[in-house]
Amino acid sequence: MTLKAAFIGLGAMGAPMAGHLHAKGLLAAVGNRSQAKADALAKELGVDAPDLAGIASSCDVIALCVSADADVIGVVEALAPSLKRGAIVVDHSTVAPATAKKAASLLADVGALFLDAPVSGGVEGAKNGTLSVMVGGDAEVLERARPVLEAYGARITHMGAVGSGQATKAVNQVLVAGIAHAVTEGLALGEALGLQADRLIPTLAAGAAGNWFLDKRGATMLRNEFSVGFKLALLHKDLGIVRGIAKDAGTNRTIIEQSLADFAELMSQGYGDDDISALIRLKRAD
Repeated sequence: MTLKAAFIGLGAMGAPMAGHLHAKGLLAAVGNRSQAKADALAKELGVDAPDLAGIASSCDVIALCVSADADVIGVVEALAPSLKRGAIVVDHSTVAPATAKKAASLLADVGALFLDAPVSGGVEGAKNGTLSVMVGGDAEVLERARPVLEAYGARITHMGAVGSGQATKAVNQVLVAGIAHAVTEGLALGEALGLQADRLIPTLAAGAAGNWFLDKRGATMLRNEFSVGFKLALLHKDLGIVRGIAKDAGTNRTIIEQSLADFAELMSQGYGDDDISALIRLKRAD
């Protein structure tokens, strides 16, 4: 039997992810905090845009990608009373592991199931269907939901029990922040030394310094183009969550704390909606 899936949260990541579900013939409904956005995408794709109760009562797998911990819990609480027994809620948001465990508990009370499945790969990955999906929850539940995740995920990895997906995303965000610091600082130096970007970037990318961020953002940041990719205000939000996780774990937080301070400074200057490569603004010579 073909799964009937819904997608809730139609932002820069969610809308293309919903589109991939539609292309696979799995999407039955969409939802969004702004009903107008849900209605517009539903009309475009030829699916329904009911309220959350309507989504819950009609779908087998419901994926969501929203902004904050409170949003995840709010959506889960709204879905819970109307969910089919055995329905699966898959959360692609970036939240705390404790939030994932709370959501799973709320759903268990009504006979529904939960996977925390944050993603990495940025807007490009969402558009291209090449996201890396890190999943926490029961392995058998993941297998039932796998056709949904495979619609937009190139790599789907079961990381362990509920909360493990979010723990993995915490590690991911530390690496993302650290790489952003290294690349922006290095390219600011190259710029100050008068090196030509069209020679510098491919040369660096071909050696040990090569990485996704350099390849995808190097040229654009040197042209002061910061409209693509991952908003730095969102990484700042994520790193606030990661700070708490790292404190509890007792690990070093140098990159986390520096990133929080630097992104806060850029946000205060009005750059919160810029890509994280806008960090180069703070790396350049005064």
